Amino acid sequence: MSRRIALVLGGGGLKGFAHIGVLRALAERNIVPDVYAGTSIGALIAAAHLTGSSVSTLAERAEALRRKDLFRLNHFGMLLDRMRAPSIYLEEPLRELVAQSIPDITFAALSKPLLVNSVDLDQGARVVWGLPGLQDVSIRDAVYASCALPGFFPPGRVGERTCIDGGVVDNLPVSMAAHFADIIIAVDVGSSDASQSARAEGQGFATIYMRAATMMMHALQQFPLERWHGPPMVLIRPRLNDANWLSFSDTASSIEQGYRAALRALERFDSYWDRAGCVFPRRRVQIDVDVDRCTGCGTCVALAPAVMGLDATNKAFPRTRVVEWSPADGGFVHECPTDAITATNVDRRASQGATIADESRDPTPSGAGGD
Repeated sequence: MSRRIALVLGGGGLKGFAHIGVLRALAERNIVPDVYAGTSIGALIAAAHLTGSSVSTLAERAEALRRKDLFRLNHFGMLLDRMRAPSIYLEEPLRELVAQSIPDITFAALSKPLLVNSVDLDQGARVVWGLPGLQDVSIRDAVYASCALPGFFPPGRVGERTCIDGGVVDNLPVSMAAHFADIIIAVDVGSSDASQSARAEGQGFATIYMRAATMMMHALQQFPLERWHGPPMVLIRPRLNDANWLSFSDTASSIEQGYRAALRALERFDSYWDRAGCVFPRRRVQIDVDVDRCTGCGTCVALAPAVMGLDATNKAFPRTRVVEWSPADGGFVHECPTDAITATNVDRRASQGATIADESRDPTPSGAGGD
């Protein structure tokens, strides 16, 4: 019996163009997914690729896309309906983009499983289109709804349900894909690298909203990743900054970052099979605490009691100085309010002097720590 590979593409606004680079890396390594799953832009790219769009075609479309092609203000609705307007942007441009990328077919017509993550707005429950019993609906409708970020685009009707962006509940639907796979390749573009981002203050509603959404999505997805008990998972986190959420100027760079991150993460792919409950790639990390900066607040201990402790002088210390981490680990590092904790990749330090942040660090909103 052949072993099944699931590719899970997360949401992240226009940062999701990095998924195209990941697809390119997979093709070069002859890794062919048997199951596709996605949220928001991840669902759009997964559906487009599965239904026939090549990597080069996806890249050409992404690089040709401009703001006017997607974001057109709903002036009339906001003027007449004011607070009752469903969104600040019109529905039609996003609908048109989906229609240009995906044929008008149902999930039942696909040659391979496709799972599109959304949320039923009325019931407040996750709905994953493409699961058994949820296949006789339009893929276009499901993908639009999965991309309909609340406040930005109106909710979408899928069958008898009114749905919104699945990232509200699960931005990286690995748990659902796990039921259909022996190994998972998951691409997280929803987390951010705030070290490269401008301060949110004074940047306007959209930037503040998206920065807040980034924090929420990251927090929601970290819990299952840190406690993963499913099939082996390769977690790819391209180094992308918050500005790319709504930016049309960095498309080529985002694609390249996705490609590079995937090549690194997939270097030892063949050795990851049959290692259930593990997240890869793994690396040795040295944890250090600057005692002069440490205030003894205990945040690190509260978040990672098995890793960090407080000594007799009320200063934080690592219980084990060198640990083996996956990209899902070490989220507590960036939570330190004084940046007193650093995590250094031991395996790269000797030759490059690099910190975890330089390779594949957990690109979380505060940007201090590593994975």
